[in-house]
Amino acid sequence: MLTDMDTIGEIVGSSRKWGGSWIVAIILALNISPQAAKADGQRPLDGRFVLGVGTHQGLGGPVSTRGYVPSVNIGQIKQLGLTAFRDDFPWSDFELPGRRMGFSPQLGRLESQITSGVARPFLILAFGHHLVPNSMPPTTDEARRRFAEYAAAAAQSVAQQRPVFELWNEWNGAAKKDPAFSAENYLALAKATRPAVKRAAPDAPFVIGAIADDPGWAWTQQMLQTGILQYADGISVHLYNFCMAPTRRTSAEIIDRLQAFRRLVTQASGNPDFPIYVTETGWPTTTAKCGVSEQLQADNMAQLILWASTASSWLKGISFYELKDSGKNPSELEDNFGLFHFDNSPKPAACAVRGAWAFIRSSTRADSRKLSDDVVAVRASSAAGDKVAVWSEDPNRRYEARLKADAPHATFEAPCDASAQPASGAWMPVSSTPLLITAVGGTVPDLEIRPAR
Repeated sequence: MLTDMDTIGEIVGSSRKWGGSWIVAIILALNISPQAAKADGQRPLDGRFVLGVGTHQGLGGPVSTRGYVPSVNIGQIKQLGLTAFRDDFPWSDFELPGRRMGFSPQLGRLESQITSGVARPFLILAFGHHLVPNSMPPTTDEARRRFAEYAAAAAQSVAQQRPVFELWNEWNGAAKKDPAFSAENYLALAKATRPAVKRAAPDAPFVIGAIADDPGWAWTQQMLQTGILQYADGISVHLYNFCMAPTRRTSAEIIDRLQAFRRLVTQASGNPDFPIYVTETGWPTTTAKCGVSEQLQADNMAQLILWASTASSWLKGISFYELKDSGKNPSELEDNFGLFHFDNSPKPAACAVRGAWAFIRSSTRADSRKLSDDVVAVRASSAAGDKVAVWSEDPNRRYEARLKADAPHATFEAPCDASAQPASGAWMPVSSTPLLITAVGGTVPDLEIRPAR
């Protein structure tokens, strides 16, 4: 999780301003398709994109002070319908004295969650070993060789669970205080580790980056200039905005910064579809100054899932931080990122993630467009029919939308609704909570939209 709060606090921008007079009704010709996201054959989104959540089974020993219990958390992941979970796979707990490799009691909770088969494990290969000199981080050929041996054994131990491996966590964050965490040392570790992992688990993607807050992308560009992408199957980034100005604590800001990151990766790789993963993003529901409401947390996550369907040619996964709150203090930032409270009761984010993902995961192609300065529509196609999601990027604005033609089989709902309602003839609410319209076996007609009355 990103911890350099002072740096984040400096990234404050002006809010989007309302300009010009509002035309009472806008008609969106949704049937005129713009250039859509590239179809990956006709595979549904959930076959080419991983939606995950951060968990804390790999750190903390047999009993988690953060309240993580595999039997409970496995049930939560199932309930959400997620396809992946991200967790730590620390070297020091996997390689025991005498160079013995394997799951130890320290990693028992992680092993239980992995072997349950609940979701694809997205595992962080990281941290030094107390018995290996120069290993935090590895800065010598011997330390890198030992790290690669651990990585290969770790990969072999979980190869049957279709893992994804990520090299270290927020290396660039540590670089602010320790020059050993240089871009050159990270490149050397990737060069040593990727071949070892690939020999043990040839089909497992090897992802580099896990980039923490990086103002101006200075460290990112330094890393990319080393040529590291030739030793990677993807690159990952962590995106947070909860300490920006309140008007910028939105999914729209995350999307804008992610697209800027993609431009850098495209330039470095020469490939506009080089795989990118957002392996941490989220919003804390703390009462402290950097917190958001539980409803805004839920709306941001739902919006991000829906938008991701339009970027799946290059965006290969998102992992929300984190599954459940790690503590009970309402004013402590780190205690309040969960989709569930510390006592495992759900926040609105739980049903928002579940509902948005259930709505969009079967789509075979999707595109997005703006209906106005702050209203977004995502249109998706699936084997069962068309779907449209509509929301306002401004949590303070409310609208209404109506179908411009009769569609007897069209329904609408919000991500947390228990059931859908008929859409034909109804003015449907549009806010930061996405409006989800489904036309089973058909096409969603054009939309008319107006300010809420």
